[in-house]
Amino acid sequence: MAEPGISDTPQTAWRRERGVPSLSETHASIPVKSSSSFWRRALAFLGPGYLVAVGYMDPGNWATSLAGGSRFGYTLLVAILLSSSMAILLQALAARLAIASGRDLARACRDAYPKPVSIALWVIAEIAIVATDIAEVIGTAIGLQLIFGLPLAVGVLITAVDVFIVLLLQRLGFRWVEIFVITLTAVIGLSFAVQLALARPDWSEVAAGFMPTMDVVTDPAMLYIAIGIIGATVMPHNLYLHSGIVQTRSIEDSDKSRKMALTFATIDSTLALFFAFLVNASILILAAATFHRSGHQEVAELGDAHALLSPLLGSSVAPTLFGVALLCSGLNSTLTATLAGQIVMEGFLDMKLKPWVRRLLTRGLAIIPAGFVAIWYGERGTGELLILSQVVLSLQLPFAVFPLVLMTADRTKMGALVSPRWLSAIALLIAVVITALNVKLVADFVTG
Repeated sequence: MAEPGISDTPQTAWRRERGVPSLSETHASIPVKSSSSFWRRALAFLGPGYLVAVGYMDPGNWATSLAGGSRFGYTLLVAILLSSSMAILLQALAARLAIASGRDLARACRDAYPKPVSIALWVIAEIAIVATDIAEVIGTAIGLQLIFGLPLAVGVLITAVDVFIVLLLQRLGFRWVEIFVITLTAVIGLSFAVQLALARPDWSEVAAGFMPTMDVVTDPAMLYIAIGIIGATVMPHNLYLHSGIVQTRSIEDSDKSRKMALTFATIDSTLALFFAFLVNASILILAAATFHRSGHQEVAELGDAHALLSPLLGSSVAPTLFGVALLCSGLNSTLTATLAGQIVMEGFLDMKLKPWVRRLLTRGLAIIPAGFVAIWYGERGTGELLILSQVVLSLQLPFAVFPLVLMTADRTKMGALVSPRWLSAIALLIAVVITALNVKLVADFVTG
């Protein structure tokens, strides 16, 4: 007798029935036929991984990677490698949960836990999304300033209207959302490829930077940036996002089709996140090769990095590419945060708001602190706020990761797609490591 899939999983496995899926307007809108060739099926699943990857190369990553590279050289490349490896595994679990149960992570938490626990997790998830959006507001505003010379406060206000970009793309269809994101992502990758060619890093030192060192844990300043890198890379909202958007694919109701879907969804997210890893590593390598090597070891501000690139690299192209890539990153991240916010609210609360209302609400909560800091403290303040937002994200991570790991290890909820024990063990270890690093970080600040 076949193990149960989502069609015959006992209702006792969940406290509540699934109900209407999040993002119902795009749910199962892209058909995938099991009879199609391997490449056609792979192409049909291409897209969600890149929307997820956007969150792994957003402006928050830039701030932490610039700070790490300029201050500590190539040493923290190992933190980027570790966090990217964690991300690949955790995003695969998010896809597994969605495909096996027909639930995104938010809806699964609502259906699995008592209401008080579910509400608490919702509040924490919303805090994480606001922290994410703060990074996007600041990054986009700085990108507008670098390219067009707009004051930071004006750029922050302009970011409020990006809701219309999201709405237009959603009206055209989810494939257009994916095309938009992939195009901007390609621009980011090309921009950094050119800048690295101009920077000419020492590749033997780059290779050494991927090797673990105890300094990362014993040095509080280095640990703070390393935690920020993990927070900027493994982002809570991405787990909710991936588990929602992977359900835009329509598959047949059978264990065989679900296993096929999991395979292609995992390939998609792994390749996309490997590309994000290359971008993140490029940012840190650029900072180490350009700023650390020349003695500019306190560069954590995006504006400072832009201003220094031209004289240090001897090219006016590099700062322009830096600004363009930053603006693309901010626009990309804006779009995916909108979708994540919608999934979180609809999943946890079973409440639907019009997308423009949800977007303006989230963006308004981010604009207030970002605008205040931009007006009163200028670029220095925005840089510190960027890094702080990433540490806040890291502190939220366990509250998304532990439920994901535990639910995907539960056969009564997952049926035939339950995680193998070795995978659950590694995922649980990741959750424990992230939590332990966060406790160490907080303890250092309390005692220091």
